[in-house]
Amino acid sequence: MLTLYYAPGTCALATHIALIDAGAAFDLVRVNFAQEEQRKPDYLSVNPKGRVPSLRTERGILTETPALLAYVAQRFPQAKLAPLDDPFAFAQAQEFNSYLCSTAHVAHAHLRRGHRWVDANDTAAIEAMRRHVPVSVTQIFELIDTKMLKGPWVLGDTYSICDPYLYTLATWLEGDGVDLNRIPKVREHRERMAARDSVKRAHAEQSKAAAA
Repeated sequence: MLTLYYAPGTCALATHIALIDAGAAFDLVRVNFAQEEQRKPDYLSVNPKGRVPSLRTERGILTETPALLAYVAQRFPQAKLAPLDDPFAFAQAQEFNSYLCSTAHVAHAHLRRGHRWVDANDTAAIEAMRRHVPVSVTQIFELIDTKMLKGPWVLGDTYSICDPYLYTLATWLEGDGVDLNRIPKVREHRERMAARDSVKRAHAEQSKAAAA
C-alpha cells in the first residue's frame, strides 16, 4: 500500500490526482502546516527536507513531485499516464515537469518564502522578491502558454502526468497576481482539469481531511 503525505494547497495535489488517475490504492496522511508538523520529528523521520509531498512505498520513501509523478506512471503503466515506450517523449514530459519544479514553483515561493534565499531580517530584499512575483510568474506562464502547452493537454492530445502538475500550479496564479487573460491556453487547461472526476475527488478528499 502506498501512503501520500500532503498538505492542502501544496503541490502534493498533483501526485494525489495522478494516483487517482492511475487507479492506485493509497492512504492519505495530512501534514498540518498550521501546527508546523512538517518541522517536527515524526514527519522529519519521513522526509528530512520538511516538505510535501512524500510518498511511502514498499521500498522506501520518495520525495519531489517530478519523481513521484514519474514513479506513478511507471508503477501503473496500464493507466498510460506517460509515453513510457518512447524515451524522447518521456524525456519531454520530464523536461516539462522539471521546469515547473525548478522555475515556476520557485518563482511562486518568492511571494511568501523569501527567507529561503536571503537573511530573514533583510526585509527590503524579501519585499523586493514579493513585488517581483507577478512579473516573474507571468513571464513563466506566458512561455508555457505560447511555447510549451502543445494541445488540450500538455503533451498534445494525450493526458499525462504533466497535466495535474500544471493544473496544481495554475490554481495559485491569482494569488501570484497573474492576469489569466494573458495566458488563455493555461486558463482553458485549468478549466478542463477542474472538470475531471479525479481532480474533483482529490479536492474532496483533501477538503474532508482538512475539516476533520
